[in-house]
Amino acid sequence: MSLDAAWALDWARRAALLAAENRAQLTELDRAIGDADHGDNLERGMKAVVAKLDAAQRAGGVPASPGGVLKLVATTLMATVGGAGGPLLGTAFLKAARSSDASAWGTQELVRALEEATSGLEARGHATSGDKTMADAWRPAAMAAKEAAEIGEDEIGVLAAAVQAAAKGAQDTEPLQARLGRASFLGERSCGHRDPGAQSSALILQAAADAARDHSSDPFLVVEQA
Repeated sequence: MSLDAAWALDWARRAALLAAENRAQLTELDRAIGDADHGDNLERGMKAVVAKLDAAQRAGGVPASPGGVLKLVATTLMATVGGAGGPLLGTAFLKAARSSDASAWGTQELVRALEEATSGLEARGHATSGDKTMADAWRPAAMAAKEAAEIGEDEIGVLAAAVQAAAKGAQDTEPLQARLGRASFLGERSCGHRDPGAQSSALILQAAADAARDHSSDPFLVVEQA
């Protein structure tokens, strides 16, 4: 099995649904250590992504590769998501988009895309694991994906490993003291709270895995935006 543009389109739509479903939770996480707007910003950005994809489909101009779809996601997030989230997530998607121009991605393309996405957002945010940022979800995900591919897991297995590592990485931000961003101004008071960007990143990767799993049994499946 390999993952084509239809998978990437479904990934984006599922990410939008998860952003909407988890908006309140992400807002509350951000209220504790930030501006209380991460949930709203991400939902708005992902709605804009879906609108762009819908417009492209109506015009018959949907990108023909995963990279093409993710580039559209990236540019839309950069233009619509406020705060640090837009540039960071936009950079991650853009680097992933540029990692391969293949019409369908296998495990090696997935591993490369996750590594490029992670390195891109780390460089953009000057962040590393342990800083209590999105990198605490993306870096473990990239590492787990690589390890899964090395032991022969297929695309679903690679993404499942990435999701599990990202979810644990987000959870593991709770005891950390923030070293970057607005949360860092709180010092020790930032401890005991999960980073909202790491949590939303885990949800975005969950959407990728869900889309891959369902497309393996029905490659024509498309999730409709509510």
